Amino acid sequence: MQGNNRDHQQPLIYAALPVGSFHGWGVCGKYLVKELSELADVKLIANSVNYDSLGDELEYRFLSTKVINPEQYHRILNTPSLVLKGPLIQSIVGNTLRPLMMNIRGAFNLGYTFFEDNILNSDIIEDGKRFFDYIITGSTWNERVLRDYGIDKVATIIQGIDPVIFNPLYPDKEYLKEYFVVFSGGKFELRKGQDIVIKAYKYLQDKYKDVMLINTWFNYWPQSMNTMAGSPHIVFTPSQDASTEVINKILAANGIDLKRVITLPAMPNQMMARLYKNTDIGLFPNRCEGGTNLVLMEYMACGKPVIASYNTGHQDILTEGNSIMLKQMSPMTISKDNRVIAQWNEPSLEEVISALQWAYLNRHSLRRIAQQAGRDMSKKTWKCSAERFYEVLTRYI
Repeated sequence: MQGNNRDHQQPLIYAALPVGSFHGWGVCGKYLVKELSELADVKLIANSVNYDSLGDELEYRFLSTKVINPEQYHRILNTPSLVLKGPLIQSIVGNTLRPLMMNIRGAFNLGYTFFEDNILNSDIIEDGKRFFDYIITGSTWNERVLRDYGIDKVATIIQGIDPVIFNPLYPDKEYLKEYFVVFSGGKFELRKGQDIVIKAYKYLQDKYKDVMLINTWFNYWPQSMNTMAGSPHIVFTPSQDASTEVINKILAANGIDLKRVITLPAMPNQMMARLYKNTDIGLFPNRCEGGTNLVLMEYMACGKPVIASYNTGHQDILTEGNSIMLKQMSPMTISKDNRVIAQWNEPSLEEVISALQWAYLNRHSLRRIAQQAGRDMSKKTWKCSAERFYEVLTRYI
């Protein structure tokens, strides 16, 4: 594939994707636009590119050259039904199969989805067939769900990592060497399993004096955060924000010594590698992942070991050699408005505690796992992801 061919023969691709550095969809969008631009002329359909949502001058300048002009955007936004001249990639909204912008179509319509509600009604399935010629899922688990519901024009493309930033070079800690540092990331919500992290870490904290917890649990969506009220493990009072103060109050209410905690605010993903490399183990007892969990992948790419639940999207990433896998799961039924919407996996707290203590006591054994994690993730780049997208687009247009 001629990735550096930039002449006028490059195909035109439209992309209706969020771009940013502070949440998964934004990270996914910015890297896909960047890497696809090596293969095609990409037009980003957005009102503008916001520097504050990127936190990086170079990314801001680059993406600003890809976004359509405001006049074009408003014309697209205000036209009830518009067909674009080139193929169109659109992010799919939440747990629906509807595109980000329902009024536009391309010469070929490619949807991109990550979802956790895996019990779908017929209207959702019909939307998927009506709006898209083909659907890309972020995990083989998502793909299996759609195939089981009769959608066969579907494939999985794994998310990527940026190897310039997330790599296993110099993985040893510069700071906090006197502590065994546990890292936990992802927005604070029941699905991500931070309640299990709190309970397991407390066991370690109460037993050993040289342990520390670093978390990046900021959550922009209070409704999502307040799902933690369903936790069987922790005391939780619903809140309208996930500031560091609120997170620390939750930790304190559950017996965590805040003197051995660092709670970080929302940070752009490109600033996280140095933090990861100053921790000893990543703990990801997630109940469900529609994708492969970007934080998990970026952490592993830094040559750091993880303890993680072997379920849903994590199964595309974890192996016996590159991680400490949590395999003891029990079914967890998720309901909304008196309707069952999902079946997730409840990790065994006892297995999490056992794995965390084993890691604490066997730090010499973590290096081999960490090195394999770094090698495996080095092959899963956004460049590879974009090439797969390009193959799908050029095959069908």
